[in-house]
Amino acid sequence: MSSVITTVEGLAALLAAQKSAFTAEGAVDAAERRRRIQQVIDLLVAWHKPLAAAMDEDFGHRPQGFSLMNDVLGSLASLKHARDHLEDWMQPQERQPFAPYDQLGAKARVLYQPKGSVGIIGTWNAPLFTLLSPLAYVLAAGNRAILKPSEIAPRTAEVLAAACAEHLDPLLVGVAVGGVEMAEGMTRQPFDHLVFTGSTAVGKAVMRNAADNLVPVTLELGGKSPTIVSRSADLATAAFRIAAAKAANGGQLCVNPDLIYVPREQLEAFLAELKGAYASLFPQVQGNPDVVAVVNARHLARVEGLVEDAIAAGVRVESLPEASAADPQDRRRPLRVVVDPPADRRIQQEEIFGPAMVLLPYDAIDAVLADINARPRPLALYWFGTDEAEQQRVLEHTLSGGVTINDAMMHAAMQDAPFGGIGASGMGHYHGREGFLEFSHARTVFEAGSYDPRREWGLLPPYGEHFLAAMEAQVTP
Repeated sequence: MSSVITTVEGLAALLAAQKSAFTAEGAVDAAERRRRIQQVIDLLVAWHKPLAAAMDEDFGHRPQGFSLMNDVLGSLASLKHARDHLEDWMQPQERQPFAPYDQLGAKARVLYQPKGSVGIIGTWNAPLFTLLSPLAYVLAAGNRAILKPSEIAPRTAEVLAAACAEHLDPLLVGVAVGGVEMAEGMTRQPFDHLVFTGSTAVGKAVMRNAADNLVPVTLELGGKSPTIVSRSADLATAAFRIAAAKAANGGQLCVNPDLIYVPREQLEAFLAELKGAYASLFPQVQGNPDVVAVVNARHLARVEGLVEDAIAAGVRVESLPEASAADPQDRRRPLRVVVDPPADRRIQQEEIFGPAMVLLPYDAIDAVLADINARPRPLALYWFGTDEAEQQRVLEHTLSGGVTINDAMMHAAMQDAPFGGIGASGMGHYHGREGFLEFSHARTVFEAGSYDPRREWGLLPPYGEHFLAAMEAQVTP
């Protein structure tokens, strides 16, 4: 059977074959799980150069060193962490049997067993990481998988499919390539678990389709990740770290900061620091080999439209470092900073996912929290400052998938902690032990002792005259 699937019918056949192989195999020991993960590690090591070149081609320009850092090394970090810890995660957990059986020789434990075959639908902005990072924990849990790379990064999908065909047994890890029809087909298959990374709108459709087969889902979505600059923050440090985050991948990351809340009296000072910080990273944008391009003309038009909608309303927009006309052929764009747009502007409502951001001046921190809580739950939240009381108030009065304090996006790189969203930004998580648990079935096993006292205690029919009174006597506060 081919590792690369190009039709929905072929996808269904591969899934059925994986399920049959899973059932026939039975338990998957730690050594075999490590071997499978190591195969993916070896694939990345062998194919890292053509994969980086493919991502560069798909984006229209993406520094190959950045692709290695973000997608290859990020995936390797997940794979190696899972490989090195899975044996500890696999161990059964002893549990306390309930009274009185705990005194009568009973035992109980929880087994963590693989679910079967997992579908993983990746996205274009991190076209390897969104496939291979969850795959690390899928394999650690003993499962098999079918990967669906994004059609928006077709060259990367092609190279990844070739690499998988060379290194991996399709009954363990297969690849389904194609467009929207294939992605839709993935969501309608009876997988044992489905992972999707993408927009909130598409995530809803994925969940609806998965519901027909009662397939559990992990949805990694996005949102307008808010960033709070406290009055206690060092403006230069905060501005530089926010600029560095916004520069990453041309702003095309699901945990990229969208909304920057700045004390009203410090707005101009912060903007000046932000300009200097961004210019130190990118003295110029057009033709700069360090700048990641917007992935295609359609996405460029969408981001430009968000900014133009604000300009049409008379909103102040600063361009870092220089203003220039959009060029569909060279899609490297300056960072546009939209200052205090009205709430009804599109850039206030839609995830930006590109080289633009919103600055929102504030007077009181409680007004910031109210604004954040009035919006859909974001995938990430960032706070800069040294006021520990305010930091605690922000943490206690907001909800987000994850948080980074005094920097941005760092929590998403943690391997020993769960990464995922909440509400509109998704559900479920991977990374660390929590990722292993996400793709495992926690199976309770109760082992009874040899002595069963229920009949002599009057707990089985026919019930005696004292049974009701005995039960009522145990109804206590």
